[in-house]
Parts: sequence; C-alpha cells; structure tokens
Amino acid sequence: MEYHNPVLLKETVDGLNIKPDGIYVDVTFGGGGHSKEILKRLGPHGKLFAFDQDKDALLNTIDDNRFTLINENFRYVRRFLRFYGAKEVDGVLADFGVSSHQFDVAERGFSTRFEADLDMRMNQDDAISAYHVVNEYDEEQLRQVLFQYGELRQAPAMAKVIVEERNHGEIKTSEQLKTVLKRFLNHKKENKVLAQIYQAIRIEVNQEIEALKEFLLQTPEVLVKGGRLSLISYHSLEDRLVKRFIRNGMFEGEPERDVFGNFEVPLKKVGHLIVPTKEEIARNNRARSAKLRIAERI
Repeated sequence: MEYHNPVLLKETVDGLNIKPDGIYVDVTFGGGGHSKEILKRLGPHGKLFAFDQDKDALLNTIDDNRFTLINENFRYVRRFLRFYGAKEVDGVLADFGVSSHQFDVAERGFSTRFEADLDMRMNQDDAISAYHVVNEYDEEQLRQVLFQYGELRQAPAMAKVIVEERNHGEIKTSEQLKTVLKRFLNHKKENKVLAQIYQAIRIEVNQEIEALKEFLLQTPEVLVKGGRLSLISYHSLEDRLVKRFIRNGMFEGEPERDVFGNFEVPLKKVGHLIVPTKEEIARNNRARSAKLRIAERI
C-alpha cells in the first residue's frame, strides 16, 4: 500500500509555475508525492523545503541535496524557513487534511473503519488527544466542537449524551463512542454522520482551523512578488477560509476601501477552482472532495 497517493498531482505542481533555480515549500509532505514532482522540475540550483509534524512521514524523506524535511507544523512556516536561511520563496504547496497513511493505520484512530483507542493526533507528541476531548470537555465545549467543526445539527443532543455516558465510565475507544452515539446514527446516513463526528473531534485535537489561519496569514510575507500558492482543501470549513483569504486577505469582514471603492489585497487568484476528474476519483477515492485554488503574490 502506498503511504499516500497525492491528489491533483500535476495540477497542483503546475500551479506553482516552477522556476528551475527557485525555492519552494511543500508544507504537507506526507508520502512525498508532491515533493518528488517538484524536485523533478527543479534544476541543480533549486531548493525544496518540506514540513510535516507526523513522525511517520520522516521515514519517507528524499535523499537529495536540494531537499530539506522539517518535522514541524506548517503553522510555524515563516519561523523555520528563516532558521534555514530562506526569508522568501517562489512557491508554497499545501494539501490539507489527513493523509491516506493516517487513515489506514488503525491505531492512529483517524478512521471510522477500525476499532482503536481515541487518538487522532497528527503529531504524536501533542498532549491533547481525542480521548481528552471526549472525556474531559464540558457539555458546552463538546457542543461547540461538534456543531462548528462537524456542522452537526444534533450537536447539543450528542454532547448531552456523551457527558451523561461519561458518568458510567470513560469512553476510551472508537467502538465505545459509536455505541454511545448509536441513536444518532441512522442506518442510511451512518457513515456520513460518523465522518462528521470524527472530523469535528480531529479538527479540535489538531487545532486545524487555527493552524490554517496562522499559515495563510504568513504566506504573503513568505512569498516573493509573483510567487505562487497552490492549496488543496477537502471540506467547506477549510475551503471557505482559503477562498476568502485569497479574495480579501482576511477571514471575516471586508477590507477597507479607498474613496474610489478600491482595496488592496496581498494575493490574486490564478485561474478557476480546480477539482479532480472522474478518472482520478475512480483511482483515488480520497480525491472526491478535493478543491484546488491557486494564487499569486501581488
């Protein structure tokens, strides 16, 4: 089994408009598929930095003197690029979400398919796991997580049931959690609702929305003028933030306009939204919800 089958491989790397002697960053290294494609297009003086907070990804490092793999969360992209002497780069690629490897290794706790301890940490050294969210968050915190990140209408009732069940003992495994929430898992929609529940808990555990915002805010400073962003999102929460930031340079509200109604933003979109072909989705089911947006530093 491949560690991770990269989504929209050609389209995402094409979006970077690679210069042979440029400096590029893959902030979601995973199995290294996108990084390998970037390296193919770089000349001998080009440079590629990659980030991944998951220690498992370090096993996929690429033996190439143009390549540096940094075992850190991409929310710290600016700090670590500066540490390695790269104040500005020509392009940044990100493939957000969970890797195929993380889904397929049962003990990581990301997949609804397996019985496993409640974990879901992308960085195995983090203190907060899915166990902590399910067993230690109060009812209001659980409601907010399930509603905000899972977009679940029944979030209040789900949170209430979890808290009530905790009084009888800890909820330690994915099967226990399914049993606790069984009344909400309509047979026809069971997989969809479970996926929403897992997504909500996973986003909270890994602070994915906060990390994404911090990363996006740094990109205009990291990129040279004319530098490219190539970003793949998998759910609406991520994609809305990416789309708004490219358009407005902010996540909420509208930028300040001058007397003529014009406003300045650091990025401009390049082309239109790109989604996988039916053929790619048939080869790689994980691609079905992928959305690629490309932007350029003004």
